[in-house]
Amino acid sequence: MAKVGDEILDFQLKNEHDEMINIADYKGKPMVIYFYPKDDTPGCTKEACSFRDNFQDFTDAGVTVFGISADSPKSHEAFKAKHRLPFTLLSDRGNKIRKDWKVPTGLFGLLPGRVTYVIDKNGIIQHVFDSQMQAEQHVTEALEVIRTF
Repeated sequence: MAKVGDEILDFQLKNEHDEMINIADYKGKPMVIYFYPKDDTPGCTKEACSFRDNFQDFTDAGVTVFGISADSPKSHEAFKAKHRLPFTLLSDRGNKIRKDWKVPTGLFGLLPGRVTYVIDKNGIIQHVFDSQMQAEQHVTEALEVIRTF
């Protein structure tokens, strides 16, 4: 798994509007990148809505939030609209970026893992939180670290 102190690798993925997003364009400002299993499932919805409900805190701190799963841009678009998510969802079809970051699987390898990375403005990982079952704790963990920036 990508760990604290690692520099993130540049990558490109399509967003919910089927537009290519280059993560290198966001270096120079802090980011939260969270990997989640699947759009519109109970845990993933709780997690996404928790990021939504605390989004102003991230914005106030100058932090860009990205959610990443293997779902299609069209699925992301529907998930984002249904739950009024104000941040970008990226489509990692084939789980290439998930594999590059060595995000572990959960529930005995049955589900893609749920891991949140807090990244400083230099592209260095400052915090990693890995918990399949504590979906809402991902936001709490990320905010605690961001407040130290």
